[in-house]
Amino acid sequence: MTSSRAMTAVLAVARRAGRYARRHPFAVGLTVLLLVSGLALGPLRGSRPAGIGLSPLAFGREREWWTPLTALLVPDSWGGLLLSAALALTLLAYAERLMGTWRVVSAFLVTGVLGGLLGLGIQSLAWSWGQVWARIDARGAVLDPSIGIFGAILAGSAFAPALYRRRIRLLGLSLLVTYTLYGGDADSVYRLLAALAGLILGVILTSGRPRPAWYRSSYHETRTLTAAMVAVTGLGPLIVLLTGVGIGPLAPVVAGLRGVDISGIADACAQNNASAHCVAGVTTAVAAGTGVVLMSLVPLLLSLVAAWGLRSGRRAAWFLAIGVNAMMALLTGLSVATRSLREPTDVIQIDRQFPGFSVLAILVPVGMCILLAITHRRFAVRASRRAVRRFSLTIGIAFVVLAATNMILVSAVSHSPSFWSSLATTLRRFLPTIIGRPSGHTPLTGIALALHRDVGALFWLVFAIAMVALLLGRSRKAADDAERFRTQLRTTDGGTLGFMGTWEGNAHWFTADGRGAVAYRVVNDIAIAVGDPVCTPGDTAKTIRGFLDFCDANAWTAVFYSTHEEFAPAFRDLGWKSISVAEETVVPLERFELTGKVWTKVRQPYNRGQRDGLTTLWTTWEQLPAGLVAQLDALSEQWIAEKALPEMRFTLGGMEELRDPDVEILLAIGPEGELQAVTSWMPVWREGELVGRTLDFMRRADGAMPGVMEFAIASAALHMKEQGLEVMSLSGAPLAQTVDGDADADPDITRLLGWLSRVLEPAYGFASLLRYKGKFNPEYRPMHLFYADNGQLPAIGLAIGRAYLPNASPAEYVALARSLAG
Repeated sequence: MTSSRAMTAVLAVARRAGRYARRHPFAVGLTVLLLVSGLALGPLRGSRPAGIGLSPLAFGREREWWTPLTALLVPDSWGGLLLSAALALTLLAYAERLMGTWRVVSAFLVTGVLGGLLGLGIQSLAWSWGQVWARIDARGAVLDPSIGIFGAILAGSAFAPALYRRRIRLLGLSLLVTYTLYGGDADSVYRLLAALAGLILGVILTSGRPRPAWYRSSYHETRTLTAAMVAVTGLGPLIVLLTGVGIGPLAPVVAGLRGVDISGIADACAQNNASAHCVAGVTTAVAAGTGVVLMSLVPLLLSLVAAWGLRSGRRAAWFLAIGVNAMMALLTGLSVATRSLREPTDVIQIDRQFPGFSVLAILVPVGMCILLAITHRRFAVRASRRAVRRFSLTIGIAFVVLAATNMILVSAVSHSPSFWSSLATTLRRFLPTIIGRPSGHTPLTGIALALHRDVGALFWLVFAIAMVALLLGRSRKAADDAERFRTQLRTTDGGTLGFMGTWEGNAHWFTADGRGAVAYRVVNDIAIAVGDPVCTPGDTAKTIRGFLDFCDANAWTAVFYSTHEEFAPAFRDLGWKSISVAEETVVPLERFELTGKVWTKVRQPYNRGQRDGLTTLWTTWEQLPAGLVAQLDALSEQWIAEKALPEMRFTLGGMEELRDPDVEILLAIGPEGELQAVTSWMPVWREGELVGRTLDFMRRADGAMPGVMEFAIASAALHMKEQGLEVMSLSGAPLAQTVDGDADADPDITRLLGWLSRVLEPAYGFASLLRYKGKFNPEYRPMHLFYADNGQLPAIGLAIGRAYLPNASPAEYVALARSLAG
């Protein structure tokens, strides 16, 4: 029985491998070819055959014109084979699915050969100018299939959806540029040039396809990409350590950060004309010593910590990333421009062999600072004051203790143990040695010596740990309030849109007796209450008045936004005014049917979806398979990329809101397993019972079946009806309505809202969305903005606009304010 099961498993694996090979013949064939050629020609057996590697000497002097091609078909080592195979069987296979086999073969050959030839030209020109890196690498022939693989991958990115196109290009090019700047070997230069050629080839191949001029990203994707780029550009020191190659223009800066004493190496390089001994000396000096290694990895460590926090939108991580990159730019500039700060025999003599590259080395961290500045609004999650105080206290105590201990050790061994001398020597231990060189010989031994030499690395390790704790910290009060608000929703009545109050960015206020609550957010001192007050009907007036008193105490102007009409009497008693800002469409599930003439527009696409083999999956985010998560990310980013304006927030949920465990998701999946549409459904509770669900997130894939959204919503309605729920809300559409506005509303305000609706309609289609929801024969429930004074409307409109579009430009805000005022 056991052998039978094993045989069945082996056959299943073989079948999957066969299907994979049939779908990706070039990717699989190239991997096999590399293994065979590496074994047959010798590189995988430890030998180095002549006549197949690419170098200026082989191509130019020896006239081996075929080497730009053969260098792409033979790996130079087992490590190179594993890297090439991993890239071929993943990203290259993906490119093959997108482009087709013959196109990806052409892209591999064209970009690989072109990258090699361009690299040879640059290398030969640099050699004629006496560049150190060109002279070193001219003696070694390159065998690297990843050159053509990277070129084909970047070419294939032009055919990918917006999500993967951005990720492949930004992360791929960032990694290749970092390798070139730190490693500096010919392979890195050839790979980068092949990738750039691939970008151009991809644009040419897709020139006939209609594409928007600019692709927008969701907040989540912007955070992810920025974090990844910070991490990738921080990998430089690790590249030097792991590869042993340190001849790139930024490699000397690594040495400067670490305090490596390399006296005499520059002289040796000058005397031996950049011989192998010179390179070995640089590499040995760069890699020497545990404490030195730790200090060299400080930028990488801090970059990784910053990247981790950036992905969660943390403002502290944003400051850390800015600080690390600004310091790298400063140190690089000092290293290149200021001779007096370093000894003449230091490795700075080598990095002077890179005219022009030094400017690029400065521009990389400067560019990261600019990117972080542009995207700063995406990183607005602040730590609590308590967490900031704890972080400051931790690093303050660590610095004082370590500095005092080191001063004692310095005083014990110094010939002139003055306080200021000991302090200056100690402070240099906490700074990169480019600022000041620590003393060399010391009679200390054992733990005292280790502490004296490594006190800087130890401090930065404590700093990193404290920063992680700060990034993990969240205001306990905010977390408790959010959970308390969710409980209040369950036990009382928050209406069909009450769950929006649980979203990130909202704060929560509660009545003194705990029987009422309001979710709100403050923008420009306007406290915008989101949805209906959460309370029992008898506590409505008390809850509203209590919230207004709370806002008065904080000098905020209170408004209620997207609040249902049944609360109007309580606001009229206060003398407040109202504007109808949206209409919610609600479907009583007891009357939802797919029979009769009125349901024809829903029944026909539902039946077609069943005939075409569409299936549905009702699930939560935590239960989604990884493959569907990836498809969902890609579908959402493609939808956002095609919009003319940025993604709207506030009362419109995005990908982050799908992750809530109380939110359920319905997916429409095609017969081949492809995701065609997704909808998400927020819970509606009343007195502890789930009575319905509200539609929030809606996306459909390009090329999906016509009517797939009707199929998805109808399937969700039938599922909810089977569960015994009472109501399905299709949510509201801002600035869209089927009835006339409020009778007492200012006519100018009514006209303004109509103008805003028309302006935003081409980009967001709110009126079209409301008409679309009418197919489901809903009840229409007007939602209002309740406010105290017409004079406050310009400020209120600006605050609501910023809540919806937190990253809109100042010019757009000014235009909106002028419209409201005029």
